Amino acid sequence: MRNLVVQQWVTVDNIAAEEDGGLSFVSGEPFSDATNPAFKAKMMGFVDSVDTLILGANTYAQTKDYWPYADDQGEYGEKLNNLTKLVASSKLDAAPWGDFPAATVTRDPAATIRELKEQDGKDIWLWGSLTLMRSLLGAGVVDEITLLVCPVSRGSGTRLFEDRQDLKPVEATALDNGVVILRYEIKK
Repeated sequence: MRNLVVQQWVTVDNIAAEEDGGLSFVSGEPFSDATNPAFKAKMMGFVDSVDTLILGANTYAQTKDYWPYADDQGEYGEKLNNLTKLVASSKLDAAPWGDFPAATVTRDPAATIRELKEQDGKDIWLWGSLTLMRSLLGAGVVDEITLLVCPVSRGSGTRLFEDRQDLKPVEATALDNGVVILRYEIKK
């Protein structure tokens, strides 16, 4: 059975988006020759473990004009762009992705995820999309959360979790670039 894996960048004080919605705290990119090799290997391993990417409508709007044209992102960008993509939206009718196949719009992401989990394939990646993440956690379809913890605090902004969440630690990896990757299973 396939898993739904959430991946989120956060600060050490659990901020997933700054007050302006930005992510200036992100301190590592797996996409250049200067990138920490261990971090790059982890990120490439992750993108190789999934075949489907789901985004909320806001995250889609923020990324659709960059990622399909991000030749500077190398192999990581190529793999990301070639994933099957879904966009959860009640308003969009279409979700183009540059010259790559368009994303499929779903009005019922929890039902779509349940369906996908029953099919053969690799894991499903929920990228950013805090509102969608919270909805899918509430629906009980999230299996794992991977946090990319940056070595900074912000004090205010949008917290990753609004409510209690019981997690089972799976893996913790500290990297030389200061990022700590924490993997958790969702206790069900």
